Amino acid sequence: MDDYVEENHNTLVGLLRSRNRAAARELVDIYYGRIYMFLRRLGHSRQASEDLTQECFLQAWFRIGQLKNGQMLNGWLYGIAANVSKSHWRKNKSEKAVDIGEIDVPDDHTLSSENAAHYEQLGRLKTALEQLSRKLKQAVVLHYMQHLTIAEAAEAMGVREGTLKSRLNRALKVLKKRIGPEMEN
Repeated sequence: MDDYVEENHNTLVGLLRSRNRAAARELVDIYYGRIYMFLRRLGHSRQASEDLTQECFLQAWFRIGQLKNGQMLNGWLYGIAANVSKSHWRKNKSEKAVDIGEIDVPDDHTLSSENAAHYEQLGRLKTALEQLSRKLKQAVVLHYMQHLTIAEAAEAMGVREGTLKSRLNRALKVLKKRIGPEMEN
């Protein structure tokens, strides 16, 4: 994290701790879309993702005192979202994960053949991703799709960095095994 971003996060955290509502709006403005997409990529419906995103920010507001410094803000907030997600799945065991196939696919139906092939491969990857266990899927989504560092993703999942790396390694092996032969065609 560069010094400018770290300084801004430290300032934001300080303002949040003093219960500054403008800082709370800024936090939501910065992270709402990211947290929403994280929850969608974990397989929650649009409505559930909206509700869970709001729950995440509500919990963040009440737990801001737990955050030690602004450098940890990213991982801390994703950790709250991950816990909100886990809690939702526990309470709604019969609820199935939604197909994430339509996420990140452009609405433009005039794709070039090169782009169409890319999106076909992306579709196969997403299908394989949906079949991973929740822990492996969450690791992949946090690190590769949400672009969190290993340290931030590990913090968000409440595991050690080595555990996260191991989960990523296992997930990548499974994904490669499932889509590798298809990608070569």
